Amino acid sequence: MDGFQHGRDLPAEAVSELVTRLQTIFDEGHGVELPGLLTDREFADRDPRPAAVLIPVTDRPEPGAILTKRPHALRSHPGQVAFPGGKLDPGEDAVEAALREAEEELALDSAHVRVIGATDRYHTGTGFDVTPVLGVIPPDLPLVPNPGEVESWFEVPLSILFDRSNYTEHRAMWKGAERRYYEMHYEGYRIWGVTAAIIFNLSRRLEITESFGG
Repeated sequence: MDGFQHGRDLPAEAVSELVTRLQTIFDEGHGVELPGLLTDREFADRDPRPAAVLIPVTDRPEPGAILTKRPHALRSHPGQVAFPGGKLDPGEDAVEAALREAEEELALDSAHVRVIGATDRYHTGTGFDVTPVLGVIPPDLPLVPNPGEVESWFEVPLSILFDRSNYTEHRAMWKGAERRYYEMHYEGYRIWGVTAAIIFNLSRRLEITESFGG
């Protein structure tokens, strides 16, 4: 499976019911070939640079995922909604990079993250090969945004975030070709582009809206 990496083991007493359920769904969903996953590979005009993002899922009765909004002053993707993440440092793998970036952006201690696994890589049109890493975290952690990288953070219930019927499909010309993308609005935040595509692909692997309150 392209980009798939199993989660790290924790002592049995540290594994919650959500972790067990999500791990089972994750493993089953990644055990088959899945054609037609979204990608912007065709728009990339250079060799992709490896990057990773963390999809932090909160361990609560109705689980949610943590997303961030980038400051408008940033040169790259200003004001956009994203998962915490960035480029891999030398010697890092995707899981290590995702955990490090989440700590740098939100003060999310990697000791709190139960990694479920790395899912399908997404090639962006701007030249990044992004590996999304799914993890479970305790609810209501005192997350602190790094003002240089994060304007704000918010949580979306998985039953909403991974329900593909909540997204609108759009098509636009970009770099001389038609690009398809998806977007959803949630409490004033616009989730679209690469972030929405990563969610959309993972939702096809998990199909979790009924399992988690949808």
